[in-house]
Amino acid sequence: MSVSRKDSFTLQVIQITDAFLVWVAFWLASLMRAPTREWFSMPSSEDGSLAAMAWVLYIAVPFTPLVLEHFGFYERVRQKPLRSAAWQLTQGIFIIGLVISLFSVFAQLGGTSRLILGLGGFLMFFILLGRDRILSHWVARRRERGIGSEKVVLAGSEKEVAELLADLDPEAISDWDIVEHFDLSLRPPEDLFALLKKESIARVVFSTKTTEFEKVAIAVEICELQGVEAWIAASFIRTQIARPVFDSVGSKPMLVLRSTPELSWELMCKGLFDRVASLIVIVLTLPLWIFAAIGIKLSSPNGPLMFSQMRAGRYGSPFRMWKFRTMVANAEELLEQIKEEHGNQMDGPVFKLDRDPRIFPFGALLRKLSIDELPQLLNVFLGDMSLVGPRPLPLYEVEAFSEISHRRRLSVKPGITCEWQAGGRNKITSFEDWVEMDLRYIDNWSLWLDFQILLRTIPAVLLAKGAK
Repeated sequence: MSVSRKDSFTLQVIQITDAFLVWVAFWLASLMRAPTREWFSMPSSEDGSLAAMAWVLYIAVPFTPLVLEHFGFYERVRQKPLRSAAWQLTQGIFIIGLVISLFSVFAQLGGTSRLILGLGGFLMFFILLGRDRILSHWVARRRERGIGSEKVVLAGSEKEVAELLADLDPEAISDWDIVEHFDLSLRPPEDLFALLKKESIARVVFSTKTTEFEKVAIAVEICELQGVEAWIAASFIRTQIARPVFDSVGSKPMLVLRSTPELSWELMCKGLFDRVASLIVIVLTLPLWIFAAIGIKLSSPNGPLMFSQMRAGRYGSPFRMWKFRTMVANAEELLEQIKEEHGNQMDGPVFKLDRDPRIFPFGALLRKLSIDELPQLLNVFLGDMSLVGPRPLPLYEVEAFSEISHRRRLSVKPGITCEWQAGGRNKITSFEDWVEMDLRYIDNWSLWLDFQILLRTIPAVLLAKGAK
């Protein structure tokens, strides 16, 4: 969902409010616990108080607004029906409840009151639904009365203005009080000065694909001198993927066309999560590292324990990627011979072969269980890779890309797992399909999508789906 800076700030305020209301819901649930037991004659229990369940709040309070945003709970505040809001809340609270339940089971956290959890979820639903309905009603009433509306002038030809209005979401411009359509191609920019002064205009929106740029520049200067916002529809630049944003280099304003995730708190959380989670998993899986090391040395004593190779990182920057060695020591030297004798099951520049004869038996076991990938956690901790992202390819395979669009998969950090890995790995034999999945991930990236891929990767690894 693309929103303006004003709407983005409003969204953040609402989400902070909702985070507080989630805390209130669980606090009320803890107060209602004893009366509820007495009212329904429920047996007493030794389960914990809310203070003993602080970890629940650490999950529910910050993550509930993020999950609700994923399900569209914060979209179309004015026009959203009650049924849609209730369904979005139901989905979001179910996901949060599922995460809390799994965390409680696998982390073996005692003292958890199921009654407080149940009452908390129940109260959370009605409190957040009530907040949503109150806000929706309040916004609708304000706009009906014209409170908070802005006087706007649309600058452009009749056709350009009509095209602009057809492209805009009515919800997004519901607070616009459109005063006049000002045709810059027929009227001098100086006439705009008088109009702004007479009507107390707050914003001028330019849609001027065919108007002389000099006229637009003069009109923008007139707005600037009067302190009126000038918004220019960037329809003169057509992009299929890239999102236009403004930035600056020193004092020089720049229009940036970005087709990768923009720097945000969400992206910073991804980086922090990568470092912390990779370190934790390294510690937890140390017995598997020892198992792999012993097995490799017994099965293939002539080669090194680790296999390292230069791979293409973000923007194609080379880095050394590590894996447990699963092939014979001279595997790289045999590559061309293997291609000639057995062919390639993946079209395009990437080489893939089921039952590659270079793999020794214990190496096949490591691959089947994905234990060979564990050393890449070091790459994640060092910042060369992420837990989730397009798989890093050898430099020579990147050089062999036949389409320039394939290089866009290099615009983010490579990852240990991705859509392809989570979906069953070797099922895909088309490099174009692989790239399409990577680009879809980049275009739709969110922290929630990363968590989904990680959760789907777990059964894919445990059940050895597609591993050969």
